[in-house]
Amino acid sequence: MKQPVAPPFSGDQKTVVAMLAFLQFAVILDFMLMSPLGAVIMPDLKISPAQFGLVVSAYAFSAGLSGLLTAGFADRYDRKQLLLFFYTGFILGTVWCGLAQTFPSLLAARVFTGLFGGVIGSIVLAIATDLFPPAMRGRVMGLIQTAFAASQVLGIPAGIYLSNHWNWHVPFLAMAAFGLLGGLLVAWQMQPVTGHLGQPQEHSPLMHLLHTVTDRRYLLAFCITALLTTGGFMLMPFSSAYIVNNLGIALDHLPTVYLITGVCTIFIGPLIGRAADAFGKFRVFLFGTALSIVMVLIYTHLGQIPLWMLVLINSMMFVGIFSRMIPFQAISSTVPQATQRGAYNAISASIQQLAGGLAAVASGHIVSQAADGRLLHFDTVGYVVAATSVIATALLWRLQRAQPAPSRPQPAA
Repeated sequence: MKQPVAPPFSGDQKTVVAMLAFLQFAVILDFMLMSPLGAVIMPDLKISPAQFGLVVSAYAFSAGLSGLLTAGFADRYDRKQLLLFFYTGFILGTVWCGLAQTFPSLLAARVFTGLFGGVIGSIVLAIATDLFPPAMRGRVMGLIQTAFAASQVLGIPAGIYLSNHWNWHVPFLAMAAFGLLGGLLVAWQMQPVTGHLGQPQEHSPLMHLLHTVTDRRYLLAFCITALLTTGGFMLMPFSSAYIVNNLGIALDHLPTVYLITGVCTIFIGPLIGRAADAFGKFRVFLFGTALSIVMVLIYTHLGQIPLWMLVLINSMMFVGIFSRMIPFQAISSTVPQATQRGAYNAISASIQQLAGGLAAVASGHIVSQAADGRLLHFDTVGYVVAATSVIATALLWRLQRAQPAPSRPQPAA
C-alpha cells in the first residue's frame, strides 16, 4: 500500500540538500582517506601498524567524546552557525593532518579533527529534520547517504592518485581546499535554522543532556543505532584481506570492486529514499534487512570466485545495507522533539563512532589468520551481523508503535 504522494523539492530545498550532502561527503572522505594511505604513511613516518591503528581509532573515539560534550549545547544555537563553527575546526584539523611530519603530530591532528568532524553529521541530520517534513525525509536521507558512495568512488581513487604522484600530505591539503569552498557556499547560501529556538529551552545544558539520554524512546533508538553500526563495522576492517586471501581476487582488482559498488550505491541511494517515502519506511527497512542478512551470509561463506561474481554480491549486499540505513535515519528523525534534535543526533553520532570502534575490536577477536594468509572464522562474523540485524528489526518495530505524531518542520528558506 502506497503512502500519500509527497510534493517535489523546491529550488531552495534542492540547494539545501546538495549543501548538506557535500558537507557529509567531506567528513566521510576525511575519515576514509586514512586506510588506503596507510601503506604510504607508515614507512614515511616510520611507525608500526599498531601506531597507525591508534591514529585511525583516535578519530573515532575523539568524535564520540565530542558528541557527548556537545549534546547539552546543541539545541541552544542557530544550527547553521553551529555547523559552520565545527566545520571550520574540521577544515583546520584536515590542514594539520596534511602538514604533520611526525607520529605525535599526526595523532594530535586526528584527535583535533575528530573533535570537530564527529559532530558535523549530527548537525546535518538535525537541519534536514528541521527543514523537511517526514514525507520527504526518505528522499533527503537517500541523497545525503550518497555521500558515502561518492567518497568511495571519487575520493579514495583521487586520494591514492595524489599520494602516488606527490606524497600522502597532498590529499589532505587538497581536500581541505575543496572543503573550504563548500563551507563558504553554506555560509553564503543557507538561511539560519532557528525554528527550534522559539520553543521553551532548558536552562541547564547538563539537564538537557540528562533528559535526552534518559528518555525511553531515545534509548530505544540509540540501541538500534548501535546494533546497525556494529554490523557494518564488524565486516569492513577485514573486507580487503578477505577478498584477496580467501576469495582469490588480485590486489590490483580491489579498486574495481569498490568503484563499481560505489557507483551502484550512488544511483540506488536516492531510489531507496523515494521508495521509503512511497511505500513506507518500515516496509523498506524490512526489505533491506532481509536482503542484507541473505547477502552477508552468502558473502562470509564464499570460496574462490571470479571478479564479476564478487562485484555482483558486494553490490547487492550494499543495496541491502543502504535499504536499512536510509529508512532508519528517516524514522529516527521523527523520534526527538524539535528542542532536543541537536542533542539527540549528537549522542546518536557518538554512539555510532563508539559502537563502530568496539565492533572492529570484537571482530578482531573473532577473526584469525592462517599461515597462508586466509582469514578464519569470518563466517562467524556473518552470523553475528545477522543476529544484530534481527534484534535491531524487533526494536525498530517496537519504536514505531511508540511514536507520537511528528511536529511541523521549519521552512527551508
